[in-house]
Amino acid sequence: MKRITFDKIVTFVGFGLGVFLLIAAGLLNWGATFASTTVKDQLVAQQITMPAETGNPKDDAATVAFFKENGNLIMINGKQAQMYADHYIAFHMSSMPPYAAASGISRAAAGALAADPTNLELQAAAAKASATVETVFKGESLRGMLLNAYAFGTLGSIAAIAAKVTLGGALFMFIFVVLGLLHIRRTSSDAVI
Repeated sequence: MKRITFDKIVTFVGFGLGVFLLIAAGLLNWGATFASTTVKDQLVAQQITMPAETGNPKDDAATVAFFKENGNLIMINGKQAQMYADHYIAFHMSSMPPYAAASGISRAAAGALAADPTNLELQAAAAKASATVETVFKGESLRGMLLNAYAFGTLGSIAAIAAKVTLGGALFMFIFVVLGLLHIRRTSSDAVI
């Protein structure tokens, strides 16, 4: 095979790979921008104000510092959502039973009340159990949604890093294409591999 033919093939393949990487970088950047914008817009719409502390005396120094720095700010990113969910909501929910247990207690209390609907103690117990189920459901639902925002934001951050790396790869390939074109101009038409 003639050297010049080989160089043209390699340069053309390099150009194709560079274009592919450039397109991939653009798509990754679009995904990263979409993720970060969507997470911010959705969190801002909820108007959740970060507390200055979690109320947990066992928090480590990094957690205390994070809440102090973000205290009284509107939640706008996945990291804030994750910290609020894992350190504020989780701490306050830790004293409550899991949803399945709370639901079972509530059903039992409602059953006992159905057997004796005029009993004031049973009415109070059923109301308390029902309120616990509602609180646990709301708390765990909010926690889950915030952790989804964190996951989505993290995927966006990963996509942003991948976009930069891919763009670097595309630029690297285009440099090789230019060098390949220069090499083709210098290669003798009689050279073979």
